Amino acid sequence: MKMPVKDEYRLVDKVKLTLRVNYFSSIFAIIFGFLCLYTLNINEILPYAFFGFGVVNLLNTLAFKLHNNITVTYNITSIIGLICGTFITLYSGGINSPFIFVLALIVFTGYVTTKLYGKIYLYLNLTIVCLMYLETLPAYTFTFNAVPEASRDLFSLFSILFSVYLLGGVLGKNLLKAHHNLYKSRNEIEKRIKEKETLLREVHHRVKNNLQTVSSLLSLQSRSIQDEKMKNIIKSSQNRVISMAMVHEMLYMRDDLSKIEYKSYVQELSEFLIRSLKGADNKVKLNIDIPDIKLGIDTAIPLGLLINEAITNALKYGISNQKDGEISISIEQGEENGYELRIGDNGVGFPDTIDHKTTKSLGLKLIHNLARQLKGSIIKDTTKKGTNYIIKFYEVGKHFNAVA
Repeated sequence: MKMPVKDEYRLVDKVKLTLRVNYFSSIFAIIFGFLCLYTLNINEILPYAFFGFGVVNLLNTLAFKLHNNITVTYNITSIIGLICGTFITLYSGGINSPFIFVLALIVFTGYVTTKLYGKIYLYLNLTIVCLMYLETLPAYTFTFNAVPEASRDLFSLFSILFSVYLLGGVLGKNLLKAHHNLYKSRNEIEKRIKEKETLLREVHHRVKNNLQTVSSLLSLQSRSIQDEKMKNIIKSSQNRVISMAMVHEMLYMRDDLSKIEYKSYVQELSEFLIRSLKGADNKVKLNIDIPDIKLGIDTAIPLGLLINEAITNALKYGISNQKDGEISISIEQGEENGYELRIGDNGVGFPDTIDHKTTKSLGLKLIHNLARQLKGSIIKDTTKKGTNYIIKFYEVGKHFNAVA
């Protein structure tokens, strides 16, 4: 399984930081060991603890190239550092040793690696510090200060320089560099997202314009046709094109380019169809009960076409001989991301003997096929006057099949 790019970058940063800290701490530990022997006149325990940590940790870091597991490398370093750091602290003054602050570096690097390791080494170090305090009590003392009296101030200086440089010069510097790279990457990603949003907005705008051009061509074509039946067919096709163009127009106009507010879309589409088929002075009542839901384009377009067909059929056949009438549209959100659409009119209706499989009506066939495309089901509501449907549907994924 391929690692996501963002996790890959984070792992690379973590590896670089861990290896750099290991190399520096190993080299400084070996130098500190020589300082203990030849400058501070410390001949017991401490220099050998420094040498042991430096050599073993250097070998551990070089072994990373063989196993390529940064977690193993880090944990070996932390365990060695904890053991050696505890011995050095105990034999250089215990709870009063300046070297005790080096133990905090293990906790810090633990949190840099993962939150889990940070917690583990935090509580482990707190326990060790508390035990060091108990060790200072006369009844529990078992160590001695291996640093000669004359060298203790200088040992404190070297200990502080060792910890401060590792914390600031290595860990802090590299963390700041990683943060800068992350900030730079985030800005680049945001810039690309804005560019893609602008491009997508332009695509929606051009699709809308192209669909409007098709609609205009159909309108021009219908003017030269004398056959009323053929003219109605072209008019229906024109309305279908407009219903799709409205989706792209609303996506172009909104901030969210992936989903549209469906209530305003249905309102605009319904009012357009009523004006188109019944005229501006119509008395058709429109009842819309849709919550504030947003649907993706792959759901919005087939559902819009379905609503377009249902309203068109209602206006042409259900309430065809009257200026007034009532069309109701409601959507309820159901369980498991499903929806229920109720749409219909209070017109004359049509007999139950008419079936979408046998009828020659393209609109009725489309309604049933579009319901299937929406991974839903459709039933006719016979409890109400006119033609009413209950359609259960679900959000469609990124791809959907053409209506067949």
